Amino acid sequence: MSEQGQESASTKKPQQAKATPKVAKASPKAPGEQKGQRPPQAGAQQAAPKGGPKVDKVAPPPRQKSAQELAYVPRVLTRYKEKVVPALISEFGYKNPMQVPRLEKVVLNMGFGKRALSGGTHDAKPGEAAVKDLREIGGQQPVITKAKKAIANFHTRKGMAVGAMVTLRGRRMYDFMDRLGKAALPRIRDFRGVSEKAFDGSGNYSLGIQEHPIFPEITFDQVDRARSMQVNIITTAPTNAEGKRLLELLGMPFPRQRGGATPAVK
Repeated sequence: MSEQGQESASTKKPQQAKATPKVAKASPKAPGEQKGQRPPQAGAQQAAPKGGPKVDKVAPPPRQKSAQELAYVPRVLTRYKEKVVPALISEFGYKNPMQVPRLEKVVLNMGFGKRALSGGTHDAKPGEAAVKDLREIGGQQPVITKAKKAIANFHTRKGMAVGAMVTLRGRRMYDFMDRLGKAALPRIRDFRGVSEKAFDGSGNYSLGIQEHPIFPEITFDQVDRARSMQVNIITTAPTNAEGKRLLELLGMPFPRQRGGATPAVK
C-alpha cells in the first residue's frame, strides 16, 4: 500500500457504534398475580403462597355478657347449695363439705336414625334437623360424631356422620336438669318415674328418651319425625346410693317406694 493510502486511512475518523435502545427489565410478579388476573388492590389481604408459612385467622372477640346474665343463678344451683348439701351431710355424715357429691356434667347424644344411615331419599340432609333440635334442647352448638369403623349391617362406613353430641356444664347444666325433671319427663305418656337401675356403679346415671319432642323448646308441628336420645348425668358420687340420693334431691322423679322412703327436699 502506498504512503498516501496509509495517511488517508489514518486520518479517517473511527465509526461510532450504534446505540441500542435500553429495555427495562420486567419486575417479578407478585404472588397470586398471573396472566389475565388483576393485581391485588392496596390494603387487601393477600393469601399466603403455597409452601409458605400459614397465616392464622384472627378470631372475633368474645361476646360480652350483660349484667343480667352475670347475675343470673339457676334455681337448681341455689337449691343445691341451700338445701341439698345440708341434707346429704346429715344423711351420710360427711366431715368436709367438699366431700358432698355434685353434678359434674351432662352429656346429650342423638343419632341421625336408620333411614339417614341407609341413604334414604326422604331426607336430603337428615343430620341438619337432628343438629337443630339438639341445639335447641342443649342451648349450644352440638358436635358431630362419626363412626370409628365400618359396619355393613348398620350401613355405616368409617368416618361417616352418625349423630350429634352436646356436653353441658355450669349454668346450662343446672338449667337442663330443671327442665328435665319439671317439664320434659312429666310430658311422657303414662309416666311413672325413671328407672333406678340405670347407674353404672360409680354414681353416674344414664337415661334414655324415646321421643325428643317432650322438651318444651321443640315445636311439635315443625318436627319431621321423633328421634330418640340419651342423657348421661355424670356426678362425683362414689357409690350408686349417694348418686341416686343426689339426683332425687335435685328433682329427678324416681318411683316412690312403699315404706321407709326418704322424702325429697322441697
